[in-house]
Amino acid sequence: MISRILIPVIIAIVLPDLYFDTHYLNRRVRMTWWKRLLWWLPGILMLAYTIGLASLRSFVPDDLRWMNVYLALLGLFVFPKALLALCSASGLLYCKIRHTRHNWGNAVGLLLGIFSVYILVYGATFGFRQLEVDQQDLYFKDLPPSFEGYRMAVFSDAHVGTYQQLSDRKTLQRALEKVNSLQADAILFLGDLQNIQPSELYPFQGILSSLKAKDGVFSVLGNHDYSQYIAADPAVKIANEKETVSRERQFGWTLLLNEHRVIRRGSDSIVVAGEETDGWRPRVARADLQKALAGVSGKAFVVMLQHDPSLWRREILPKCNAQLTLSGHTHGGQFSLFGWRPTMFGYREDKGLYLDHGRALYVSAGLGGLLHFRFGVPPQITLITLHHLK
Repeated sequence: MISRILIPVIIAIVLPDLYFDTHYLNRRVRMTWWKRLLWWLPGILMLAYTIGLASLRSFVPDDLRWMNVYLALLGLFVFPKALLALCSASGLLYCKIRHTRHNWGNAVGLLLGIFSVYILVYGATFGFRQLEVDQQDLYFKDLPPSFEGYRMAVFSDAHVGTYQQLSDRKTLQRALEKVNSLQADAILFLGDLQNIQPSELYPFQGILSSLKAKDGVFSVLGNHDYSQYIAADPAVKIANEKETVSRERQFGWTLLLNEHRVIRRGSDSIVVAGEETDGWRPRVARADLQKALAGVSGKAFVVMLQHDPSLWRREILPKCNAQLTLSGHTHGGQFSLFGWRPTMFGYREDKGLYLDHGRALYVSAGLGGLLHFRFGVPPQITLITLHHLK
């Protein structure tokens, strides 16, 4: 994970220390060499920490506490200092251009740095423990009449390996109990149950097995449910994937691997189809839409489960007639400020409901995430009620 952003992180660590050393410590304070070394020491240690994590062959360490501590240090010290340095340097440039002496950039940078620390602390504590139930009433002309009012409880991106502490496990349990309490006709999980390996699921078998609905619990795999994020022999990766599949089925879930199931109400029926994902970085190219819908009539009402929302426009809209697609994957960016989310730059549809000529895509913001952080995008469960459009 860190290897992908190594250069920007190194710049954020080194340049602020260099700026303050050059413009303040050396010119104004005139520190002795050993005091300047003490100033540089935290940055040197952080640099070593960064290179150590970046050198790992796996996406993240097996013990996520190393990553959590590292990200906390970035958020509490490195990023605020980088903000302060950027604002100070901008203010210094302004002073030179306007021939003034007071650098207001220092004050602005200090305030922004304090605000960034608030975002981190809130997002890692209260923000991560919140829970939002989004209720969506969706209308379709070709919904069979017997399915008027059909209710589906939808959740995604549980990333149960992130819930290591007892308080976090209670947070996850509360969320899954909420899913059950909605008393939906079906429960749909949209992938990324684990972070990197199936052993993370062991402490949560009882909680995950407790999910029940009249027509069952349906699920698909997300990119993290495959073995693309660990450095291991191919045989180990294959065994891990098989175990993840086996575990989900042991929970009593109907895991759809490019498959579908028919739900009936009298003479009417709808199809719940699950397509494997087609993600990237690293690539997981398992999606097979034709296989997932093999034998399904073109007139059938299809609810398609696809972890990655980018496939809606790339593949689902042009190649099949699925009226409703449900996706996750983006986590809604896990951060939103004044309506801005980082995922808006990478995904045309990154959170919420999208419509295209009577067909719909709903992208869940998910429950958890690899990072123990949520700000402005609370963990989410969605209750979707289907209606017949007359």
